[in-house]
Amino acid sequence: MTPQSNTELLLSILVIAAATALTRFLPFWIFRAGRPVPPFIQRLQHLLPSAVIGLLVVYCLRNVHPLAGNHGLPELAALTAILLLHRWRQNTLLSIAGGTAVYMLLIQTLG
Repeated sequence: MTPQSNTELLLSILVIAAATALTRFLPFWIFRAGRPVPPFIQRLQHLLPSAVIGLLVVYCLRNVHPLAGNHGLPELAALTAILLLHRWRQNTLLSIAGGTAVYMLLIQTLG
């Protein structure tokens, strides 16, 4: 790994800042107030949350081997907690926090 000069670091920071600003402002430039939102974008707003959650579940469970030791038990318990909490309170933050707490408790105690 080669050390970077101050110029390279400054240029990198500027490019990252510009890209971040562009991704923040672009939707407001494309979808101006008072204009109807295209049907395709309206459909995406309903489909993407479920798709993202599905992707996260697959990503989180990709290395779980249910037949190897206690692996799979903390994950299964956390998923069960998330589902039960969400059905009970319908609060996403509570579900995520509860599932995370169950998972962390189990991986710390089961080792």
